[in-house]
Formats: sequence, C-alpha cells, structure tokens
Amino acid sequence: QVQLVESGGGLVQAGGSLRLTCAASGRTFSSYAMGWFRQALGKEREFVAAINRSGGSTYYTDSVKGRFTSSRDNAKNTVYLQMNSLKPEDTADYYCAASSKLYTATTASGYDYWGQGTQVTVSS
Repeated sequence: QVQLVESGGGLVQAGGSLRLTCAASGRTFSSYAMGWFRQALGKEREFVAAINRSGGSTYYTDSVKGRFTSSRDNAKNTVYLQMNSLKPEDTADYYCAASSKLYTATTASGYDYWGQGTQVTVSS
C-alpha cells in the first residue's frame, strides 16, 4: 500500500513556474515507477510525465517536453514535477501516481495508487 500526497499547486501567470511535490508513504518507494497526470475541467485525465524506479529515465507528453521535468529522491520518498514556461492550457488538477508494473507506464491503467491532486491555474 502506498499513500501519495501532492503539494505545490497554485495560481501563476503565464510564463511562470511551479514545482509540484508528491510525498509517498511506505518503505518501498523505490520499487515504484511514478507518474504525473492532469485533468482539466470537463476533460479526461491525461498523462503528463513519468519517471522510472531509479530516476534514470523520464517520459513526457509532447505538449510539455522542454518545459516540464520530473525527478525523484528515493531517500526522501518524493517525486517532483518542475513546470516552467507555464501556459494557460496547463491549467488542471495534477495527480501523482505509483506503478508496480515492470515497465514505466504512460497510461492511467498502468498505475496502482493515486494522490488526491493539486490544482494548478495559469492565468493569461
């Protein structure tokens, strides 16, 4: 069982930056790949980024490549999503998720545990 708690969301102007943090409980954090998803109002949840167990590989959806960076600190049971050059279309609730799959999943079905989400609003 893994419990995930996101923080770091808020209101920011276009072009600004935010860093989301996801803190995980449990002593097996390093055995999970971690993902970030977002859901805008009236839209389906979409994949944003993922990072493998060691942190050596990351994956991003095309719309955030070059602007968002995911990293993790296994000693602190924490995963981060650094978001730069934010755009109004990045406005959404952001969720972190943990996957026990042997591969690093990029779809929601590949994740076993989810956080409660943190809201990100980017004003134009």
